[in-house]
Amino acid sequence: MRKIFVTGISTGVGKTIVSAVLTQALKADYWKPVQTGTELDNDTERVKKLVTNPSSVFHKESYSLKAGIAPHAAAKAENIHIELENFHIPETNNTLVIEGAGGLFVPLNEKDFIIDLIQKLDTEVVLVVQNYLGSINHTLLSIDALKNRNIKLLGIIISGIENKLSEEVILQHSGVKLLGRVHKEVHINADTIKKYETEFSTI
Repeated sequence: MRKIFVTGISTGVGKTIVSAVLTQALKADYWKPVQTGTELDNDTERVKKLVTNPSSVFHKESYSLKAGIAPHAAAKAENIHIELENFHIPETNNTLVIEGAGGLFVPLNEKDFIIDLIQKLDTEVVLVVQNYLGSINHTLLSIDALKNRNIKLLGIIISGIENKLSEEVILQHSGVKLLGRVHKEVHINADTIKKYETEFSTI
């Protein structure tokens, strides 16, 4: 089974939309190991509504937490302790797209971060990048962190508005592959996701 972990350089950079695009394009299964903010939203349900291929299965979260804050804090509010040992890859013969929470160093508990979960699950990584003031720094630091742990980075997907100067710096200094772009869309629906299918079907 192929496992692709979708992480981002920060919170709110477009991981869920990119995860939906990859799930649709690869006819993959989808899994969000840790979901916070269930009082307001649920990424699994959101992706399920956006993906139209008949092959994808949407797997239950290992932790589903009410508060829309960092996982360690959301868990503490419910007297739950997140343990790496409680994360188990769902049973499937399909490619599995795994969506993280926030960036690589979002804490899961007092000692483990999202990057530790990536290592435990032994996945490839797609890094979602969005252009904003500070994004070059956040991107290069994230890439260095993955390289330092010998985690296989497939490449970056740029989400939102294009900024050629920033992107040139990132690609030149990191040496990573640009896998593609998901543009800033006026409307996000199943048709929006489907139009990226061909571009991302060979990742």
